Amino acid sequence: MADSTRATFTELTEGRPFPPMSGRRPVDLAAAGFVESEWAVSGVATSYDAVATPEDGRFELTEADAAPFATRVLVRRPADAAAFSGVVLVEWLNVSGGQDAAPDYTYLAEEILRAGHVWIGVSAQFIAVEGGDAAVGMGGQTTGLRAARAGRYADLHHPGDAYAYDIVTQVGRYARAPQEGPLGDLRPERVIAVGESQSAFALTSYVNGVHARVGVFDAFLLHSRGAGFLPFDDRGRGADIRAAVGSSPARLREDVGVPVLLVQAEGDLVGTIGSLPARQPDSEWITTWEIAGQAHADLYQLGEFAQFVDCNGPINSGQQVFVLRAGLRHLVSWCGGGARPPAAPPIECDDDESVTGGTLTETLGNSRGGVRTPVVDAPVEHLTGEPDRDAQPMCMLLGRTVELDEQILRRRWSGREQYLQAYREATDRLIDEGFLLAEDRKEILADARPERITW
Repeated sequence: MADSTRATFTELTEGRPFPPMSGRRPVDLAAAGFVESEWAVSGVATSYDAVATPEDGRFELTEADAAPFATRVLVRRPADAAAFSGVVLVEWLNVSGGQDAAPDYTYLAEEILRAGHVWIGVSAQFIAVEGGDAAVGMGGQTTGLRAARAGRYADLHHPGDAYAYDIVTQVGRYARAPQEGPLGDLRPERVIAVGESQSAFALTSYVNGVHARVGVFDAFLLHSRGAGFLPFDDRGRGADIRAAVGSSPARLREDVGVPVLLVQAEGDLVGTIGSLPARQPDSEWITTWEIAGQAHADLYQLGEFAQFVDCNGPINSGQQVFVLRAGLRHLVSWCGGGARPPAAPPIECDDDESVTGGTLTETLGNSRGGVRTPVVDAPVEHLTGEPDRDAQPMCMLLGRTVELDEQILRRRWSGREQYLQAYREATDRLIDEGFLLAEDRKEILADARPERITW
């Protein structure tokens, strides 16, 4: 049933758009040679019944009922077809804040624009269209696109998150072979699904149960998943991400058949997200990068929203943005027949499943192992994915940046120049190893923190 279904795209032009939530200033798409358009995507979506969801990820599904839908997609593409890389990224937009957000576009925009990729953000879930309870943030009910901008989105309707998997499949199927619509003059070669946090929970369900049935995507980038997965039975409602966090663990199925890059923050391993029970070694189709000293969400992602957050001190200011850009480039190459991404050691954990730090003089309290960004490899502060124990609930995913006493820093650094030299060497080594990109070197070096050293 699902294999023969194709969605219809209708451009949205009335009224004002309601873009995905972001704390960062919009990228100047025109200056980068890109254009943006917004479309209603409609059709009939199939849902699935889960027969079995074992820990090894080899989910067994059967097709269930079908329901009509009409949701929105936001498309950012090169204006000139000659500048198109051939790669389309389909981001499952995140609704944990009660409305659409595009966290992976936020992190990956620089790489998307310079490479010439197309980005499609899909309002895949019920809450985005119909409104509902925000899982994080200040909580409370949100209105959804249809009520927020009736003049533009009045015709949208969503049958529930059980149908989200097929909605995303239909968008991916269109991206593989566009006809009319936003990609009409482009000829895509590879289509990659991406998603962060709740969207990565959903893509875990998709990889483990749906992908083998439909075979639409050429690769997956899962960013900050938990040990569990989003359910398949939410008809007429949005999924309860809090229940998904507490669900039984499931690894990604190793016979997925296409490249999967899983990028996890240190803060994802334990605590609220708690992905550690589903940790798995690299295999033929799966590569995992765990970023040391990194919180689930950070200062880069929050942008201007950070000033409104009181977490009893500065939130995590890690550098996962640079790691994610490198990861995307590796994934694009890998699914095009190139080499797989470099292997990274896991972050070291004690037997009680707590993340461990090194000796004071080695790491200044930062964890051992993992992908070690320059601010962790040449530390002048303690970066952690764990929030302050007395911080408000909305801080649970934001971690901390802890300033260190001068006495501690003096035992590690003789002065500012030694620190800057070590930071440059760490940056260049990580570029050589493939965990950072040479094109980002200037931006990474500008993120050094010599002001911490005053002698």
